[in-house]
Amino acid sequence: MIATIGPVVTRTRVMILRHYSERHRPSNSGRLAHLALPNSEVIEIGAPERNEVVPQLEVGTWLVYPDGAPRREAPVPAPTTLVFLDATWQQARRMRRRLPYLRGVPPLSLTAIPAPDRFRAAPAVGMVSTIEAIATALRLVEGDGVAEPLERLFAYAVARTRETGRRSAPSAG
Repeated sequence: MIATIGPVVTRTRVMILRHYSERHRPSNSGRLAHLALPNSEVIEIGAPERNEVVPQLEVGTWLVYPDGAPRREAPVPAPTTLVFLDATWQQARRMRRRLPYLRGVPPLSLTAIPAPDRFRAAPAVGMVSTIEAIATALRLVEGDGVAEPLERLFAYAVARTRETGRRSAPSAG
């Protein structure tokens, strides 16, 4: 799949804080984004058998999370790092509350660009998968050139899931 779009090079560092229960899910779109983004990293959160890595969040880091009014323009100065919580919505809410290093990191709320199909049903309109959030945030910060390949990759992965007979869900909005 990644070979169809090639690597998506960004100026912005992408940090994916992945809940350990997402690690082996075939519907985990954060892993898909990470494979396409050379300037990204995945950090496992909440695994009972491991000591967690505490990420170094520097000035210029923003947490992409639906808190506050959606931004229609990139923050100035532009973020140097975007952090994404890769989990179910319930897990993501808990992660945001419980991870002390996220306190004080400004939230970047996005206007979602809905996909026609998804791996999983969204619990509400405007809630998107990790790769959709990454593409939307990068579109805001860097433009269409980095967002479009990720959107194509996601559409391709959802289509392949359907072709193999696994479940996928229509968009909720």
